[in-house]
Amino acid sequence: MSTTPLLRLTGITKHFGPLKANDDISLTLEKGEMLALLGENGAGKTTLMSILFGHYVADSGTVEVLGRPLPHGSPRAALEAGVGMVHQHFTLAGNMTVLENIMLGTEPLWGFRRNSARALAKLGALMDRFQLRVDPFAMVRSLSVGERQRVEILKVLYRDARILILDEPTAVLTPQESAHLFATLRELVGQGVSVIFITHKLREVMAASDRCVVLRHGRVVMEERTDRTSAEDLARAMVGASIPQATRTPHAPGDEVLFLDRISLSAPDRGPALTELSMSVRAHEILGIAGVSGNGQALLADLLSGLATPQGGSVILRGQAMDRPTPAGMIRAGVGRVPDDRTGTGLVADMSVMENLSTEVYRMPGFSKRGMLNFRALASRAAQLMDVFDIRCAGPGAPVRKLSGGNMQKLIMARVLSQGPHLILANQPTWGLDVGATAAVHQHLLDAARRGAGVVLISEDLDELFQLSDRIQVMYQGRLSQAQDTATVDRAQLGLMMSGQNMRGAA
Repeated sequence: MSTTPLLRLTGITKHFGPLKANDDISLTLEKGEMLALLGENGAGKTTLMSILFGHYVADSGTVEVLGRPLPHGSPRAALEAGVGMVHQHFTLAGNMTVLENIMLGTEPLWGFRRNSARALAKLGALMDRFQLRVDPFAMVRSLSVGERQRVEILKVLYRDARILILDEPTAVLTPQESAHLFATLRELVGQGVSVIFITHKLREVMAASDRCVVLRHGRVVMEERTDRTSAEDLARAMVGASIPQATRTPHAPGDEVLFLDRISLSAPDRGPALTELSMSVRAHEILGIAGVSGNGQALLADLLSGLATPQGGSVILRGQAMDRPTPAGMIRAGVGRVPDDRTGTGLVADMSVMENLSTEVYRMPGFSKRGMLNFRALASRAAQLMDVFDIRCAGPGAPVRKLSGGNMQKLIMARVLSQGPHLILANQPTWGLDVGATAAVHQHLLDAARRGAGVVLISEDLDELFQLSDRIQVMYQGRLSQAQDTATVDRAQLGLMMSGQNMRGAA
C-alpha cells in the first residue's frame, strides 16, 4: 500500500446541541481496502460518514482524499473526489423512475434524452454483474423498501466511485447474491477501489472485511485487522459488555391461531399477487417467511394487518373467519403488528412516546371516559412500559422523532406485546438495528411464543430466521414453499428457493 492513505479523517468532532455525536475520531482507508464500520444505533457512524460526504460540517477535524483536503459541507466535492455513498435513509425522488433517479446529476439536462440509451445499457450491465434486479422504468414511489435500497446501491455503482460507502448493502439479497456482491467488491478492491461498509451482520464483517473500526458513544473504541479478532470481541466492543444470545427452545405447538385458506390477493403497487396461498400458524410457534424483498411479502403483511381484503379465500383467526379484515378488527381479534417501516407506518414521529404507546388502548376503560382521555393513566402506563422494554429517551412526553432506531423498535414492541396478542406479525423486526437492540427484539419474540402466541416472522436475514423460527417457508413471486423444520432445512437449498429454483409444492 502507498504511504499516503486514500482517505484520512483526522480529529473529527461534531456536536448536536449538548450531544457529542463524534468525539475526536481519526481513521484511515487505504487504496484497495475493505473496512467495516460498526457500532450501536446512535454510536455516530452515520454522522461520521455524512461529514465525509459533505452533508454535515464537522466542528473540528479534517477529511483528506489522497492527501488533498475536502472542502467542508460539499457533497459535490466528495463526488468529484470519487466518494459514493448509499445513505441509511433513502435519497430518491418518488415521482421519477429508477433510471431517472440513477442518472440524476450525472447528465446535462439538455442531453438527458440523447444519453438515456447509454445509461440504460450501463445500468443493465451493473444489474447483471451485481444481481441487483429492479425495473429501470418503475416509479420509485411504487417500489418496496428493499427495492429502493437496491436502487441506492446501483446509484453509487453507476457513478464509478473509487471510495464506496455502503450502509447495510446485503439487507435485501439472498445468500448467493450476497456472496456474489462481496466477490465483485473484492474484484474492485483488487483493482484499487476502497470500500467502507456499515453492517450489523457480524458474519459479513468476518467474511468480507480487511479491517474493523468500532464506534461507541461517538469515539473509536476498537480498531483491528479482521483476522485478528472475532465476532464475539466485536459485539462486546460495540456495547461495552457481553450480549446474551436469544436462544430458541422448541415447544409443542398448540392450537391453530391462523389459517390462510387459498388466499388470492392482488395490488399492482405492492408486488406480485398472492394466488391460492395457504398457511397455518399454531400457538407457541414462530413461522419464518424467507425471501428477497418484492416477492409478495408486502401483500402478506398488509393482509395480516387488515390493510388489504383478499379477492378470494379465507382468513381464519382462532377458528373465526374474518370476512373483511380491517386494522381495527385485526387488533380486536388479537393480532399484534410490527411493520417493516417503523417511521412511516409503525409510528407517528411528531407525536410523543406516550401518544404512540396509547394508539391501540386509549378507548379502553380506565384510559378514557365520555370522550375525555385520562392522561395521567396513559402517562403512568407509558412510564411502566418504557421501564420494562428499556426504551431510552427523555420521558413519556419525548417526541418519537428524537428516538434512535432501536428505541423506536422497542416502542413498537412494547405497544404490541403489552396487549397479549394471540398472533404477532413481525415484518423485518430488526432491520437496521444494532446487535444489542436486535438481541432484545429477538428475546421479546421468543418470550411471546413461549407464552402462547403464534408469530409470523417475515425477514430477509437468514441468520435471524434460523435463530428464531420453528419452521421456515420461502416466498417467491407470491407463492409459498412447503414449510420445513428449521432443524433439518438446508441453508443453500433455501437460498436457491429464494431465487425461484426448486419451489416444489408451492402454494
